[in-house]
Amino acid sequence: QVQLQESGGGSVQSGGSLRLSCAASRYIGSGYCMAWFRQAPGKEREEVATILSDRRTYYADSVQGRFTILQDNAKNTLNLQMNSLKPEDTAMYYCAADNIYGGLSTCRSHLRIQGGFWGQGTQVTVSS
Repeated sequence: QVQLQESGGGSVQSGGSLRLSCAASRYIGSGYCMAWFRQAPGKEREEVATILSDRRTYYADSVQGRFTILQDNAKNTLNLQMNSLKPEDTAMYYCAADNIYGGLSTCRSHLRIQGGFWGQGTQVTVSS
């Protein structure tokens, strides 16, 4: 079992930056697959960014060029650097992870159906 704890959320004005962190209770595994999802009130959960153990990444079109997903093996930590924030980025942000072998598509499919381990979320609010 792996516990994930998100931190770094808060309130920021449009154009500002935040850095989210997700601390895992132990090393996920050599086939780690880790992602950030978000869910705004009244909307479905959305995949934001995903990183695989081979460093391949996925970004949603809405955040491409503004957000960067970073994984620190030594610290069992996943980060999300969010720049040029917009009001539409307002949501609860969740960290998800598992040890999956099979490529980025397999990783994303697995986490999208809420497989693996999930944190409790951290709130991000962007005001205009």
